[in-house]
Amino acid sequence: MANLALFDLDHTLIPTDSDHEWGRFMVKLGIVDAERFAQQNDRFYADYKAGVLDIHAYLVAMLTPLAKYSRAQLKAWHDQYMHEVIRPAIVPAALELVRRHKDAGDLCCVVTATNEFITGPIADVFGVDKLIACEVETVDGHPDSPYTGRPTGTPSYREGKIVRTEQWLASLGKTWSDFERSYFYSDSHNDIPLLEKVTDPIATNPDATLRDYAQKAGWRILDLFQPS
Repeated sequence: MANLALFDLDHTLIPTDSDHEWGRFMVKLGIVDAERFAQQNDRFYADYKAGVLDIHAYLVAMLTPLAKYSRAQLKAWHDQYMHEVIRPAIVPAALELVRRHKDAGDLCCVVTATNEFITGPIADVFGVDKLIACEVETVDGHPDSPYTGRPTGTPSYREGKIVRTEQWLASLGKTWSDFERSYFYSDSHNDIPLLEKVTDPIATNPDATLRDYAQKAGWRILDLFQPS
């Protein structure tokens, strides 16, 4: 029986926050008002770390600029973002972690609160076919149409990660009980609901709150980005 391996992305598989860094990248490109957006971006990031993020307001703020540009232009910018920001940050240990689960035949999925526009190409680098991310609305619902600047569906944030994961498993005709072991790797205390759902929660590069929680719960702690 194959096992289930779920991975958070930001500060778990990559040692940075792809959403926050994309916001900084938009400021660098000059496609958003630098001072206002930078302040807003930093405020949302602080709210996330504090566990008080208004996920809908955050998604609207991050997605609104996407509606102003063609998908071709956005892809060109994202390619540049991957080359300059994301790929240089990826560490071999993270790639190896995912590879071990894939080689074992595990069903693998990245489950992130960051939107699918930002995270799709990052999940591809790790060779993970399934991505559960906050969904971005398009003009007519077609996947290649321009973005509206609004989110759609259930945000994959906190308890929403459980909802979206269970919807995905149901689409495969599966439930949690179909897996002898289920793993979830995450750095964030915001992911405690999903960590508590799996058989093998792994606090990975955990923030202070999650590290303390994991130690008390007897969970495995993995510091993936520490020098070997």
